[in-house]
Amino acid sequence: MGVPFNYNIRNLVERKGTTLMTAFGIALTVAVLVTALALTAGLDSVFSGTGDPLQLLVLRKGVNAELTSTVADDAYQIIRTLPGIAATPGGQAMVSPEMLKVVNLPSVDSPTGMNVSVRGILPIGLAMRTVTITQGKMFEPGLRQIVVGESVARRYPDARIGKQVRFGHGLWEVVGVFRIGDTAANSEIWVDLNQLRGDFGQREGSSSLLVRASSEAAIENLKKTIPDDQRLGSGVMEEKAYYASMTEAGQPLRYLGFSVAVIMAVGSAFAATNTMYAAVARRAREIGTLRAIGFGRWAILRSFLLESICLALIGGLMGILIALPINGMTTAVGSFKSFSEYAFKFKVGPDAIGKGLLFAVMIGAVGGFLPAWAASKKNVIAAMRDL
Repeated sequence: MGVPFNYNIRNLVERKGTTLMTAFGIALTVAVLVTALALTAGLDSVFSGTGDPLQLLVLRKGVNAELTSTVADDAYQIIRTLPGIAATPGGQAMVSPEMLKVVNLPSVDSPTGMNVSVRGILPIGLAMRTVTITQGKMFEPGLRQIVVGESVARRYPDARIGKQVRFGHGLWEVVGVFRIGDTAANSEIWVDLNQLRGDFGQREGSSSLLVRASSEAAIENLKKTIPDDQRLGSGVMEEKAYYASMTEAGQPLRYLGFSVAVIMAVGSAFAATNTMYAAVARRAREIGTLRAIGFGRWAILRSFLLESICLALIGGLMGILIALPINGMTTAVGSFKSFSEYAFKFKVGPDAIGKGLLFAVMIGAVGGFLPAWAASKKNVIAAMRDL
């Protein structure tokens, strides 16, 4: 026979002050954890969602970042003729030579400037991406025009339509804002490849080649063929895998959030323990009465443990409510691969909410076990005489 659940709820309601104070401490702990999980989910959404499963990134052999890579024009000419390369309806090989540079612009968070990636690209590169122009127009090849990702337009006041951005040998006119889903590309500036080469004193070559395979089988063949060809001096990796690896940029923030949550959880568990010990001491005669009318030790233990978990769940729900306002908020994190920042949105989804509540249950279970055990071990006669 178990102790009725409403007995525990009644006791939590009767001691409102203690319940709310303990629950608030747990709420702050859960809010920190949910925030860390929302950050992780936002980063994963941006980086893991970037790229096409049929596309490969060709870099210089031994290099794992576009910014430090160079691919010669000779390699480009060879790769675009390899079997397994997809083609446009007009028969052009879907191989896009691209150059990546970094420029410093004042942002809404840092007036002194933050690094932004500038990508030099050709029309074939645009055709290999699903680009939506949300404002203005696409840049025209041969002109000093740029288009900016919507995250850049939002975070960098100087990179908005009608304004001019200075880098390279002079000024570039912002003519459009683009969006590619919820991806890392929205944190880039795009410009004509040949114009960018000229501004940075490069007559040929590129940082990387974006290659579209004709099929999944062709991907595997190209992943072997390109590195094995000694003429190319190039390595290759899947585009999606390349961007997924950039989630490491948020690892320090992620570990910091989890560490703070664990430290706070220890304090919250102690608070729950003290609260439940006080409840056991105050309700000694009730415990004796429950034992006298037939409730066993395990029933008492389960009852007090359940009460502690309910107390923690109240705190967990409060913590989720505290964390919910960050859902959809935009922030940015720097990447060591590109030495520039990428914007992302916090995502407080079902996974973060579920883990937050589970964390609260664990705090309640750990904090309430010893007091519940003490309650179950009370001698019936001694408990009835306790004042």
